[in-house]
Amino acid sequence: MPRRILIIATDGFEQSELTGPRSRLEQAGHTTIIASPESGKIKGWNKDDWGDEVKVGMKLEDAEAKDFDALLLPGGQMNPDRLRLERKVPQIIRDFLDQGKPVAAICHAPWLLAEAGVIAGKTVTAWPSIRKDLANAGANVIDNKVVVDGKIITSRMPDDIPAFSDALLRALEDQLELPEPA
Repeated sequence: MPRRILIIATDGFEQSELTGPRSRLEQAGHTTIIASPESGKIKGWNKDDWGDEVKVGMKLEDAEAKDFDALLLPGGQMNPDRLRLERKVPQIIRDFLDQGKPVAAICHAPWLLAEAGVIAGKTVTAWPSIRKDLANAGANVIDNKVVVDGKIITSRMPDDIPAFSDALLRALEDQLELPEPA
């Protein structure tokens, strides 16, 4: 059964960290929707310069966890730093986890998990420059391609996108094996 995955991003998202997992999810038959504080299009960051634009599917303020099956948070340095200032982002992360739905964050995006207060006691990974921040938020930080702790999936960098995408796809498959709520 196809699933709906919410992607939260803004200008400065690491292009490969949005487009790589999104492509894998869509190839597997799932639907992805990008929510952003901006409407229209947002621009990616491609290694060391501005990259491509992607179309925003909905305003962040209209996104609700109940309408989706998983949450994908691409990294890049600018993207999560800007999103940490959006009051809705930490709440929607908590809502996904409270509803038992996977939340996948790569590179700098685990900053958003720390902002949401959901990583204390969890094992995570991330880009090296934010690992201390995550440890200060109470996480056990390790250096692996991908780490799955409960419904939280984290990865370090663009090189890890295949493993990151596989972990998210497995989490969606696990949901399919669960009986639907009455």
